[in-house]
Amino acid sequence: MITIHIHYTGHDGSARKFAEEMTASGTVDKIRAESGNLGYSYYLSLDDPETLLLIDSWLDQASIDAHHATPMMRKIAELREKYDLKMRVERFVSDEDGIPDKDEAFIRN
Repeated sequence: MITIHIHYTGHDGSARKFAEEMTASGTVDKIRAESGNLGYSYYLSLDDPETLLLIDSWLDQASIDAHHATPMMRKIAELREKYDLKMRVERFVSDEDGIPDKDEAFIRN
């Protein structure tokens, strides 16, 4: 699994407005329905109300590549421009071995 964190930062609530328009337009639902998408969720920062975090998870790189080739990527880019958002991106690849035993003591199920 590959998980992407995209930190969107704007001004005057623009990051939140971007996420609201992404959701209202049906774009979020379309992304979630794509083959290989495992999760697509927005989170607001308590520390910085002008920053929004997108956590976007995919089965593999081929799924991400297929997503990037869709026409909706143009719509997403247009909305980022409309709301004048800056982006910081982090990429994580899951550990195939799962959670190490030494870390289990810190996880509450």
